[in-house]
Amino acid sequence: MSLPSEKVSARFSPDKVAGKGYNFAVSASEIIKELPKLSEAERRAIREALLEIANQESDVALCNQAALDGALMLDRMEAEDAQRQSG
Repeated sequence: MSLPSEKVSARFSPDKVAGKGYNFAVSASEIIKELPKLSEAERRAIREALLEIANQESDVALCNQAALDGALMLDRMEAEDAQRQSG
């Protein structure tokens, strides 16, 4: 499995090429400050990468599965209710 950053870098070229004297260390607040300047496609790629990282945590994956199960159950209940009301 590839790392999320590899997928992002495959789709978008870096703003700055790694070179002599370039510091890759940035704070979370600096990253957040720059997010509005990104295109929708770039922000989507970042969201996907963050979700991939988060889903590596078993607690997050379980929570996501529980939320999905709940949403599917609600969809079934709404469909059954609509069927009862129309029939």
